[in-house]
Amino acid sequence: MKTQNKLYFYLISGGLLLVALVVIALYVGVYDFGGHSPFAVLYKVITQDKSLSLSDKYIIWDVRFSRIIMAILIGSMLAVSGTALQGLFKNPLATGDLIGLTSGATLMAAIAIILGSSFRAYLPEAVQFSLVGLSAFVGALFSMLLVYKISTSGGKTNIVMMLLTGVAITAIGFSITGFLIYISKDDQLRDLTFWNLGSLAAATWTKNLVLLAVLLISYFILMPKGKALNAMMLGEKDAQHLGINVEKLKKQIVVITALMVGTCVAFSGAIGFVGLIVPYILRLLFRSNYYFILPLSAIFGAVLLLVADTFSRSIVAPSELPIGILTALMGGPIFIAILMKHKKSL
Repeated sequence: MKTQNKLYFYLISGGLLLVALVVIALYVGVYDFGGHSPFAVLYKVITQDKSLSLSDKYIIWDVRFSRIIMAILIGSMLAVSGTALQGLFKNPLATGDLIGLTSGATLMAAIAIILGSSFRAYLPEAVQFSLVGLSAFVGALFSMLLVYKISTSGGKTNIVMMLLTGVAITAIGFSITGFLIYISKDDQLRDLTFWNLGSLAAATWTKNLVLLAVLLISYFILMPKGKALNAMMLGEKDAQHLGINVEKLKKQIVVITALMVGTCVAFSGAIGFVGLIVPYILRLLFRSNYYFILPLSAIFGAVLLLVADTFSRSIVAPSELPIGILTALMGGPIFIAILMKHKKSL
């Protein structure tokens, strides 16, 4: 009971920090609300105050607040996906962007953007609407299966093989995406640039509802797996002796991780290193106890991406710095630190 209370304390503390950052993020922006605070304007939107101007409502609700919610949802899912993969592979370097999931998802999304017009009309209407998202999920899932197949032998995953496979998938994805950029039209080129650099500028409430649905489904399956991932740290045979269905756990993490990464890439492009930074920091505090790390990564992943996005739209205001640049700038040094710490075991 003491351990559970401790987890609740950290979750509530992280939640309060996230709420405070949401309030701060609401105030960041170049738009002038005519002397009113953004929080007061948001309150008028929620209470459907008819005195509120359409432009104020659009900026605070459809632009600023929807973007904040998207940052929370995507940051949370990227962090949890990285944490789950690290628990599955028993290595802190196993994240979606480093082992090729993000690259695979981006490549398939790029194919859907450039070539989708040639076959979109032959697809069912529901598939037409979500073609890019479905393509990103398929790309992430295929990359995950390929990495797992190549790097795993006899139930053991070779981390060097896993990283090298990820490098190969990323290189292939980059080359094909580069070719697609070469043959793309101006409007398609802008979309592809969005995917490669990552941005939350295209946030809408429809996209947030899809992200929320994916998050709820994924967390319903993954969040109870903390103790199972702790058992996996002992080895697959020991985990089986403890009553863990190892193969079922692997399949669930592979599919759910691909679903989360694919959906995030479909709506925000390639935002890297979130799944590396958050678990690394939490591991410094809680070691490799996934009972704590898994749920806390959901909160602090949202915190990290919300902070990064707030900086991205304020550093060079009124322009916007692609958020993928900031997360890569933060994640690069941490990646090097992990390599230095584990260089003897790699």
